[in-house]
Amino acid sequence: MAGITLRSTAFNDHAMIPRTYSHEAGDVSPPLQWADVPGGTAELALLCEDPDAPGGTFTHWLVAGIPPETSGLDAGAELGEYVVGRNDFGDLGYGGPHPPPGDDPHRYFFRLYAFAAPTGLAEGFSAEDFKSAAKADVLASGTLVGTYGR
Repeated sequence: MAGITLRSTAFNDHAMIPRTYSHEAGDVSPPLQWADVPGGTAELALLCEDPDAPGGTFTHWLVAGIPPETSGLDAGAELGEYVVGRNDFGDLGYGGPHPPPGDDPHRYFFRLYAFAAPTGLAEGFSAEDFKSAAKADVLASGTLVGTYGR
């Protein structure tokens, strides 16, 4: 599978996510930029998860319906024109890092997927819905990992 280049001006890959983008600071999503989206992409979709959460993988952000010509999202981006999923805090949109105090820093995997066909995901979709859609028609993906501890 081809690779999408995914990065942020707020933090480097495998570096600490600034507190500004945490749950306790108000859930402002970090800025993201991407490149190398393959031709034939019908839709982009974004997933952010913490695999280090005590109860198992915790979903922080789900966005689908991103047009393929889009090259990024600003910090705190309004997502009204996109299809927004429900995070594991129970909210639509971004829920920032919030590991238990005293835990070693958790890892937050931001993954962008290029789909060959529309995902068909609807507002409020779940991580399970996303993963079902990602089993087919993925042309490329890119990953950015941030860390965060309290």
